[in-house]
Amino acid sequence: MLKGGRCLTPKCAMERRAKPPGQQLGRRRRVSDRGFQLREKQRVRYIYGMLERQFRRFFAQAEKQPGITGENLLVLLERRLDNVVYRLGFADSRSQARQLVRHGHVLLNGRKTDIPSCLVKEGDEISWRERSAKTGYYAEVAKSIEAKSVPGWLSLDRQRLVGRVVSPPTPDEIETQFEIKNIVEYYSR
Repeated sequence: MLKGGRCLTPKCAMERRAKPPGQQLGRRRRVSDRGFQLREKQRVRYIYGMLERQFRRFFAQAEKQPGITGENLLVLLERRLDNVVYRLGFADSRSQARQLVRHGHVLLNGRKTDIPSCLVKEGDEISWRERSAKTGYYAEVAKSIEAKSVPGWLSLDRQRLVGRVVSPPTPDEIETQFEIKNIVEYYSR
């Protein structure tokens, strides 16, 4: 999430209270199915840090691929470079991972890449730039990387801090906190 470790506590900004703030006047209106679908889509966009146009483009790409659209979308979102940097444990949140990529601290297959939405594929190697490896943040990551777990579709050399995409992620390996079915229903109106 946006706040990193804070969303693992009860103070998470994404968790809603039972009632809205302010004086309670009457009953709350029932949210329609379309409202639930919209809220779910907005939640996923917020989690992955994307704007609407880019998210819609990812959905269109997932629709064109053979197979189940929802699973394809989930796999595409997980394959983004900023998400892979987050999953490898180089950053505490996706927004922090996005910033690391934008500032050019990350190499993809030995080349500087500053596009967070770049899709990684099987066999790609994610590493740190030589200049970035001399920073204090890198030293902090090197200390804390031992406690972090890496998904099965990624491998991490914890000594050199180099990650590799072993295989494309499968929907079973991706832990989701949302209903992807609602997003597909939202866009297929």
